[in-house]
Amino acid sequence: MNFIDQVIDKRKNWISISGVIIVLTLIMFLIRGLNFGIDFTGGSILHFEIGEEFETQEIREVLQNHGLEDSVIQKAGGEGEESEVVIRTVSLDEDERNEIFNSMQQVWPQMTEDSILRSDNVGGVIGAELRQQAIIALSIAVVAIILYITFRFEFNFAVSAIIALINDVFFVLLLFSIFQFEIETAFVAALLTIMGYSINDTIVIFDRIRENLNLYKNYKKEEVVKMSLKRTLTRSINTSFTTLIVLGSLFIFGGITIRPFVAALLFGVIIGTYSSIFLAPNVWLILQDRLGSKKKFNASSHSEA
Repeated sequence: MNFIDQVIDKRKNWISISGVIIVLTLIMFLIRGLNFGIDFTGGSILHFEIGEEFETQEIREVLQNHGLEDSVIQKAGGEGEESEVVIRTVSLDEDERNEIFNSMQQVWPQMTEDSILRSDNVGGVIGAELRQQAIIALSIAVVAIILYITFRFEFNFAVSAIIALINDVFFVLLLFSIFQFEIETAFVAALLTIMGYSINDTIVIFDRIRENLNLYKNYKKEEVVKMSLKRTLTRSINTSFTTLIVLGSLFIFGGITIRPFVAALLFGVIIGTYSSIFLAPNVWLILQDRLGSKKKFNASSHSEA
């Protein structure tokens, strides 16, 4: 039995794996939850250019004088020298933020007003609005995908694609819950990017299935799906591999500030490739067996690649 045969003939195993991912995600939500950042919970963000390398403990000692030693401190910058610091802490007024900067200047005299890269407050109300807008954005994306695939293909293809996307999103959320990566507004952009990447890969496979359904009408659907996967597998793997090379470079050299965003994309591309090959075609086969197809594909509108 070759690789493609195992993908299709053992479809219940792959679908079970996705079911386990969703259940584990829900369990982790109850046990650990998600580590929402200041963008969602509210607080202050201070981003300073110190001008030289430093130790996180030095920053914490400065903050200790202000009773903020429990703040989240991240080094930032790049090109081998992390000379910037991002401090995420409770909400502070302008005077309190200036006092912290003055304390930093006493330790690092080279810091000037230009060293303040960011000094903002994000309110809890704004965080609630951001959560609401994030849910709306993701919901609109899902509805638009269902409508588009139903119009271009058929409803069973749309349902299969959405189930694959749900698997992708839950897998990324599971890893973020396990590792407690901080979730900020950029995470929503990462999820939408993952959905776009995954649906693109799935559409390529579905398009080949639709094409072969018209060309090989006497074949069993399982054989058509296997034939379609064989013809798109190399393309899917090569595309994912080259994308992962770029994301891997960004994760290593892009700096700590964008690392959670890139991590989400890395996880998403890997699971998106998996769901496009292992999950979406198999869900479509099951739906076809149980619900059938109400759409007649027109052989004259497609050509063999």
